[in-house]
Order: sequence, then C-alpha cells, then structure tokens
Amino acid sequence: MKRSPVIRRLVFTTVLGVAASLADWPTGSPPALAEAGPAVSDLTKTNLFLAAGDYRRALESCQKAISDMSTVRAYVHLTYVYHAIDGYLEQLSQDERWTAVEQLYLNLAYREIEDLVDPPGGLARMAKEMIQTSVRQQSDLSAAMATRLSQDETNRLWQEQTRWRAAHPATWWKSFPEAWRQ
Repeated sequence: MKRSPVIRRLVFTTVLGVAASLADWPTGSPPALAEAGPAVSDLTKTNLFLAAGDYRRALESCQKAISDMSTVRAYVHLTYVYHAIDGYLEQLSQDERWTAVEQLYLNLAYREIEDLVDPPGGLARMAKEMIQTSVRQQSDLSAAMATRLSQDETNRLWQEQTRWRAAHPATWWKSFPEAWRQ
C-alpha cells in the first residue's frame, strides 16, 4: 500500500517528535510501561500519556477520572495537564520548534484514522496561540473546581507541583510530580 507524501511526512514527523521527547527525561520520571498492567488507574494512564507526549489522551484520561469520581486530585491533575501543554508550547516556541507545535496541534485536534487523509495545513504560530488561550482558560476552570472541593488539598498538591517545576524547569511537563506518582 503506497502512502501519499503528506501521510508519510506526518508519520515520520510524529515518530521523530515522540523519539525526541523521550530523549531528555527528568531524572526518575519515565514511567516503566512494564509496570502498567491492565488495571491501572486513569490518573496513572495520564502520566504515561504525558510521558509519551500524547496530550489529547492525557486530557481524556483526566476527564474520565473526573467523570468516574470527581475528586480534588482528579481536578488538579487535569489542571496540571493543561499547564503542561502550555509549558510545552512555551518551550517549543522559545526553541523555535514550529514543526513540533504543528505535531501538538495534530495530537490535540485529530482522533481517527480518517483524519490522515485531510491533514491541517495551518500555521504553527496560530495553532500555538489558539491552544494556549484554550488551555489557560480550561486550567483556570478546573483549578477553581478543585479549590471548591478542598482548598487545603488543592494548595498541598500545587505546592508539590511548584517544587517539581522548579527542579525540572525545561522538562516538567513530561510527567506528573514524583510525589503524585507514589
């Protein structure tokens, strides 16, 4: 089966993007896939999706956790994923890696195999602005929901993530904080 040049380029750049994102993990952060059995929780799956750079599935996993049982932890994790997307976009734009921004856009916008035959031709900088505006609004909303459930627990979890960000300023968005994964 021959693939069109556009599809070959999409597959190639997606594989390169995933490989590049796996190259510079914060110490101890890459979750071992062998440890993840069939009964892993949605929030554990979310961390695996973050590690892979699959932000759409990370969001979906958090949203499923909230649908199954709304907890402060689930809302804070969702907020963190939104912040991770924002942080990743900032790093990509600082590094002027606009192809990776387009890859992120594809990851967030497209879900089905049929989407491969009609790929977007949008501008990466526009995609960055649209995604950042949306994730910032959504993170504010999910943070407010977590705070309404428990201000103390929300504050504790955000102190942990603040320390995590400070310890891993260039890669924090690739994983949940260590304390959240124990």
